[in-house]
Amino acid sequence: MPQALTLNQRIVLVSRPVGAPTPENFRLERVALPDLADGQVLLKTLYLSLDPYMRGRMSDAPSYAAPVEIDEVMTGGAVSRVERSLHPKFHEGDLVVGVTGWQSHSISDGRNIIPIPSGLQSPSMALGVLGMPGMTAYMGLMDIGQPKEGETLVVAAASGAVGSVVGQVAKIKGLRVVGVAGGAKKCRYVVEELGFDACIDHKRPDFAEELALACFRGVDIYFENVGGKVFDAVLPLLNPKARIPLCGLIASYNANEAPSGPDRLPQLQRTLLTKRVRIQGFIVFDDYGDRQPEFISAVAPWVRDGKVKFREDVVDGLENAPQAFIGLLEGRNFGKLVVRVAPTE
Repeated sequence: MPQALTLNQRIVLVSRPVGAPTPENFRLERVALPDLADGQVLLKTLYLSLDPYMRGRMSDAPSYAAPVEIDEVMTGGAVSRVERSLHPKFHEGDLVVGVTGWQSHSISDGRNIIPIPSGLQSPSMALGVLGMPGMTAYMGLMDIGQPKEGETLVVAAASGAVGSVVGQVAKIKGLRVVGVAGGAKKCRYVVEELGFDACIDHKRPDFAEELALACFRGVDIYFENVGGKVFDAVLPLLNPKARIPLCGLIASYNANEAPSGPDRLPQLQRTLLTKRVRIQGFIVFDDYGDRQPEFISAVAPWVRDGKVKFREDVVDGLENAPQAFIGLLEGRNFGKLVVRVAPTE
């Protein structure tokens, strides 16, 4: 008996951005999926994760991962429900997470999906606090940051999916935590809801001076998500033997020319040398994929007990993913940005 035809709605990359992405770089299209073969599952996307790294995948410049090809589905992690299965390990109704892209349906052979943890408040948590961003925060802080009680940590993009977890875990470990965020509303949330010791608004004209006052004992760990003027303000505050987990540089993702102003490289090199600062970039699943159980066992109980809180910014409709992604790169989201592609019930 032939299988019922599945119509897939998907967003593909039609051109590479020059500078900031625009809606014209994307195309929404509908295509029929082929029949399932033995060992495959048909997935229906429930939640799609939007993350800053996707901007790099839109470029064909050399990077740690292959670019999205023109007319190819945009890459991205998603929570999906198994609609039909010819795979022995997956059954109809199972909820899974994997890199299945910006589309309403997908077909998988099971190698790019895993079951999501049971008992989550929302399945979308597998894309945020208990997914790639949460694991990025935990492993970067614990392995590269090497936090010690009483130290001072600064984290950029403090209200975001990674930064919010970094700061809360650092507080659990006994550190003084100073966040950096864009706008008074985000800063209030970081202090009043997440429990950071301070949060400095990088949009204020006296940002660098306020950051220095908040870090009156200097900075021992700077968790870098942003770059740009935030890094410039942190650099002179670094203590001897400070550690910098280098996670992201969102301030420059849309840049298509070198930054203006004086050459900062000599100051950076001098600081790294004289203060013996360690700065290390990392790609979480490449470097720590085998330690995912360690992350889940540590962070899941904190989430369950309310010691680590999370906030989601939910956009409805796959067709709205490009505009939401453009806003993400401009800092318009508040919390982990996800697209609700289909209802969970």
